[in-house]
Amino acid sequence: MDAPGNIAWGVTATALVLLMTPGVAFFYGGLVKAKSVVSMMMMSFGSIGLVAVLWILYGSSMSAVSDPGAFAGNPFADFGLASIAASPEANVSLLTVAYGATFAIITVALISGAIADRAKFGPWLIFVGVFATLGYFPIAAWVWGGGWIMNLGTTLFGEDSGIAVIDYAGGTAVHINAGAAALALSIVLGKRIGFQKGIQKPHNVPLTLLGAALLWFGWFGFNAGAEWVSEDMGKVGLIAINTLGATAAAILGWILVEKIKDGKPTSVGAVSGAVAGLVAITPACANLDPGWALLLGALAGVACALAVELKFRLGYDDSLDVVGIHLIGGLLGTIYLGFFATGQGLFTGGDLRLLAVQVIASGGVLVYSFVVALAIGFAIEKTIGFRVTGEDEIAGVDLVVHGEEGYALTS
Repeated sequence: MDAPGNIAWGVTATALVLLMTPGVAFFYGGLVKAKSVVSMMMMSFGSIGLVAVLWILYGSSMSAVSDPGAFAGNPFADFGLASIAASPEANVSLLTVAYGATFAIITVALISGAIADRAKFGPWLIFVGVFATLGYFPIAAWVWGGGWIMNLGTTLFGEDSGIAVIDYAGGTAVHINAGAAALALSIVLGKRIGFQKGIQKPHNVPLTLLGAALLWFGWFGFNAGAEWVSEDMGKVGLIAINTLGATAAAILGWILVEKIKDGKPTSVGAVSGAVAGLVAITPACANLDPGWALLLGALAGVACALAVELKFRLGYDDSLDVVGIHLIGGLLGTIYLGFFATGQGLFTGGDLRLLAVQVIASGGVLVYSFVVALAIGFAIEKTIGFRVTGEDEIAGVDLVVHGEEGYALTS
């Protein structure tokens, strides 16, 4: 992994994944009201600032455990990365930490879409810091750092079973985690004023399309980036074609649903489908044949297009459909592996054991993340307040919260 080519790909992938969070900012920013675009985008950039600092100080230490039963690693084991920086392996180790930081950042930033148009910035940053510490850092340890999810197959079926939870790039740790937390915060902050189907149209569709393009571009680092630590990067080709194919198929699935339901396929629907496909292929990118990846993408496009309607039926206001896209897409991609993972899925040469561990891991992260986010959100709301006043919400939060306008047009 310390070959110059591997190092170069590691740096490139880190930059690609970091770019995804500004991509989220553009994607979300175009979807909200014109008077809320600065607020929406600042929630992503605020996440970059705070989560990166916390990851360097103690988050990286928390994301690895030596005991599978441990909740998280010791946050003071290498506070500020002093030991790693002084080690002979510092070059590779610090790059690994930097790459991991970008995943922590985007996971928390994704949650912000659920509370668009009505959240205060200061309380949001408090939520970001506490949720990263109690939500993302421990879950990263469970999934990738030697924790209970990483060892679930061995625990249930023995060391010789060959069964292990498959989550290559973050179906559980990133998307189910963010989607469950988004559902919790949408409950805490309540519905927007006038909440109903068609409450608002995106104020800037090209901005949303730009954001989606940056996300898709960065996602190749998100999915294929970890290959830099392997000797030959032998799965890069498979991951790349699956990241392309599943996403493309999801676009078709989403706009087909729109055409059948509403009579017209939309550009926002197309890029929402793309994101749904990217979410679903995230855990599965290295463990599906390309044909099965295409099917997963198509299913994700259809399922997520239908799932975004649930908020109107169930009465929670997930402003920008984080639940419908990331929670549902993450669940679908993670559990799908139990059926179609190459050589291990129920229909591809395996049995029910992989499906069992995929479902248990998904459910565990979902419940934990939801409860933690709900507790943090309610604590903030009941103390310093999380939601802006009704008057500020109607006026638009940009001037009130940040003293800026997204579009200061003069004659």
